[in-house]
Amino acid sequence: MNPSSKIYVAGHNGMVGSAVVRRLHSLGFTNTVTASSSELDLTRQQAVEDFFQAHQPDVVVMAAAKVGGIHANNTYPADFGYQNLAIASNTIHAAYQTGVSRFLFLGSSCIYPKLAPQPLREDALLTSQLEPTNEAYAIAKIAGLKLCEYYRKQYGVTYHSLMPTNLYGPGDNYHPDNSHLLPALIRRFHEAKEADLPEVTMWGTGTPLRELMHADDLADAVVFALQIQDPPSILNAGTGVEHSIKQIAELVAKTVGYTGKIVNDLSKPDGTPRKLMDVSRLRQHGWTAQIPLEEGIEKTYPIFLEQLKQGTLRAK
Repeated sequence: MNPSSKIYVAGHNGMVGSAVVRRLHSLGFTNTVTASSSELDLTRQQAVEDFFQAHQPDVVVMAAAKVGGIHANNTYPADFGYQNLAIASNTIHAAYQTGVSRFLFLGSSCIYPKLAPQPLREDALLTSQLEPTNEAYAIAKIAGLKLCEYYRKQYGVTYHSLMPTNLYGPGDNYHPDNSHLLPALIRRFHEAKEADLPEVTMWGTGTPLRELMHADDLADAVVFALQIQDPPSILNAGTGVEHSIKQIAELVAKTVGYTGKIVNDLSKPDGTPRKLMDVSRLRQHGWTAQIPLEEGIEKTYPIFLEQLKQGTLRAK
């Protein structure tokens, strides 16, 4: 990859895709191609093939996906399975058809088995059962990364995958039911502070451990991975640091300025008990995350407030 390479970033309006575009541009990779979901439906094979034929990208970063938290994954498994399978198969095949030699597929830490040894190593993939609450999404992502692996094996193209840990940052989804952990907590604690509520209820026990990475760190990892000459088929991307959900909630409450009580709804599921990525492979290549969690939350909350003020908050 060089500054003149034409790079298609799929999902550029999302949290991850927008961070990738910002990072590419900051490093001088300005020949980027993007298309919104209204311009290009990635679940439609012919539309995807026509797009690739028209634009002929050199490099593809697949950051587009249907994503959500435990509630959304549990409630809409068919949507999560179908849409993510279609996006992966359509884009990978169209890329091969049009001569794209470099394709980076972004997956998720949920591809690993629920009870896999911690930290999660890349070779834990497909060794035991997945977490039931996000199985459909995980299976679709596994299919995508495996398809990249198969095209690389059969055709010699450098199609590879990066598996990020849980993410947060600018452009996140703050829907009260369908968002991930950190944005859901930011919105909940902010609204509780504004309403002067005496307590905030959290799902589960608060004891599960989570690793959270700022989207700008992931974007940096994406650009770094694209410049590895012969990358592994799968690389984990994370901070290597974990916090309990209770600790994360307390950090958010502190940043937001909420001083009420935090209570647990034990009737709700905890999800995976622990999910820490083994990031030793990526570190061996020379990359490490740079944004600590408390700093990242402090950077994210003012952006949330500004989006809320302007009425541009993503909440779907």
